[in-house]
Amino acid sequence: MKIGELAERTGLATSRIRFYERIGLLKAARRQANGYRSYPDDAVLALKLIATGQRAGFSLDELRALLPSDLASWEHGSLLDTLRHKVQDIEALQAQLSQSRAHLVELIAQIEAKPQDMDCAANARRVLSEMQLVEADSAPAARKARRQ
Repeated sequence: MKIGELAERTGLATSRIRFYERIGLLKAARRQANGYRSYPDDAVLALKLIATGQRAGFSLDELRALLPSDLASWEHGSLLDTLRHKVQDIEALQAQLSQSRAHLVELIAQIEAKPQDMDCAANARRVLSEMQLVEADSAPAARKARRQ
């Protein structure tokens, strides 16, 4: 199949397909006598797997390591291990994002608690000094927890 048909069947731009081929994520297409690329039917599956993997958060390097050179030779255990590891990575990122969100919500609350007679610059200094006190107070506890 030509690249136009492959693009239509996968919903990917031809430039993206050529890119995946150039970086070795998609097997190089066979060239016809007229120079056109000719892709095998399994290229549709490979490209759909790549697109699905990217939507799931896999980088192109991770996908290169995950996808077998022959789509018929998946290693079940290895695939499951990789997917489970990615779920753990996502859970760690979610925890980090949750903590960042909590910090930002607290910062917003502190900024909004500006006394009416205080200008914004003075309020910013107040909030920053309170943040430094909180961080300074929690730092020894964090160091102590890491030592244990």
